[in-house]
Amino acid sequence: MKKRILSIGLALAMMTALLAGCGSKSATWKVTCPWAPSGVAAMVSQKAAAKSTEYSKEITLVAEAIKGDAATVNTWIMDTKANDTELVFAGEGLLSITATLDPDKLQFGYEDFVFVENLYSSVFVLSADAKLGIKSVDDLKAYVEGGNEISVAVNGAMGSEAFLAAALFGSMGAGDKLKLTPYQSAAEAAQAVAKGETSFAVSHQSQILETFQQDGVTIVCAFDQDDIAAGPFAGVEGVGKHGYPFFRNRCFIMARAGTDADKVSALKDLYGKILADKEVAEWLQDTMLLEVDIMSQADVEDHIENVKNIVNEYKDIVAG
Repeated sequence: MKKRILSIGLALAMMTALLAGCGSKSATWKVTCPWAPSGVAAMVSQKAAAKSTEYSKEITLVAEAIKGDAATVNTWIMDTKANDTELVFAGEGLLSITATLDPDKLQFGYEDFVFVENLYSSVFVLSADAKLGIKSVDDLKAYVEGGNEISVAVNGAMGSEAFLAAALFGSMGAGDKLKLTPYQSAAEAAQAVAKGETSFAVSHQSQILETFQQDGVTIVCAFDQDDIAAGPFAGVEGVGKHGYPFFRNRCFIMARAGTDADKVSALKDLYGKILADKEVAEWLQDTMLLEVDIMSQADVEDHIENVKNIVNEYKDIVAG
């Protein structure tokens, strides 16, 4: 009888230890998107969070979208420590543009993060008022060579779109004729050209799609090396093959520096499975007009440096 009691006690103790062990392995990671609560990044993060439980019993992602940007990430850096179950988005806007133009605004640097994964890549496009009849890079060059004033709608005065516009028209020798018109949101900037407020706009593909389908604009070119391969803008030529500078918009998922390598690896593996999910990949491509773009840390650092170089070269045009 004593042996039986001991056996039962031992079994209960082992079960308790096992349950405790399972509990210690499970973690909920909050993923903060510190800009545009209803924007592209926030929507993709919500999609990834919803899929997380299908691919992991140990990690659950919870997406949080708040309006903030630099100040929010400053707070995040001050409030989090290595191994806290907190993730945050950062991209070229903070790590390349703000870090170059207004470094005092940031209380952090790239060294304060450890890279987990790139959530997506967005290839920006240049749209033009349909009345101008500009449908290619060659058409655009002819328009520039005609000495025309150039007005471009962009999202914010110092955002990615502004620097892409400055790099393209600046490298065409038309920086002195360029007028950047900043809007409060990317969607507003995309619609400005169709309303006749500007001649051009730089935007995400998804934000100009409806206007394009209504024949309000033409799509001149894509800010990428190659032509767009799929979707409604397939065949739109990339500026890179003409020798013009460009960068993609990317959204890096970051943990706090010092977080254990095995935790970062598990998170990266989970995001890799989510982004490889057929439903997610099709939704990104067909609905959001984004691309799955798995990156290494070296890829991230190359991207940050490329954008910094473009910012340094064309900052005088953007600053006016």
